[in-house]
This record gives sequence, C-alpha cells and structure tokens, in this order.
Amino acid sequence: MAAEPSVSTPEQRAAGNAESRLNVCVIFTSVEGTMAALRTAGTLASRLGARITLVVPEVVPYRLPLNKPPVLHDWNEKRFRVLAAGCPVDTSVRFYQCRDRDETLERVMKPHSLIVIGGKNHWWPTSDRRLAARLRRKGHEVILAETE
Repeated sequence: MAAEPSVSTPEQRAAGNAESRLNVCVIFTSVEGTMAALRTAGTLASRLGARITLVVPEVVPYRLPLNKPPVLHDWNEKRFRVLAAGCPVDTSVRFYQCRDRDETLERVMKPHSLIVIGGKNHWWPTSDRRLAARLRRKGHEVILAETE
C-alpha cells in the first residue's frame, strides 16, 4: 500500500515555519522591567527574524485555589496583550498560573532558550539578576535588559 502525499495549505506551511523560527522569550518580572525587556527583545528578534514569547507566571498563594488568582486573569490577559501589541515583531503571550515561579519556568522553558529579563542594574544582586543567574545555570542564554 503506497503512502499518500501530504498536502498542506499556505497557512499550514506558515504555521510550521513559525514553529521552526527562533524564539526570544521575555519573562515578566515587573511592568517597567518587562517593557525594557520587550524593547531589547524586539530589536534582537527583528534582526534575527525571530518571534517573541512573553512568559507570564501568575503566582497564586497557597491559601487560594490555583484557578482563582488574586488578580483577575481577564484583566491581566488584556494588559499583557496590549503590551505585546506594541512590539515590532510577532509576539505571543503565555500565562502560567503556579505556586512557584522558578519551578514553573524550569518546566516550561525549552532547553537552551534565548531569554530576555528586564530589571535594574545595581551592584548588589537583585531578584531579577538572581533569576537570570539561575536560568543561566540551567543552560539558557539570558540577556538582562536594564531599566532606567
């Protein structure tokens, strides 16, 4: 029995190409930090022909059910979609409701991801710099975009 040739539409081929394109991940840390990270990622992605994924871990306290975060998900989703719409390249937003941000990031990030994190550059280690260091130890390429 002969295998039938596969037929795909241009939209399906474009979707397949989008999946194979380089992806620059931006991890939400704070509004100011994430804006700086999106600017840096936008420049980088446009030069590399890549796309951006904004990763938003929504930490839910243990006293609340995981599906009931303290901030309304619909409000958060609208806010981040507006941020993503301002990027010069194809940008998607991924939300993860979780108990532990670092554990969730470790689970959802593909190996050797290119990650941009925004934060203040101080001589002492900030939470953003510690996050960048943890992700580098896991084998990711991390760029720290400085805020003013």
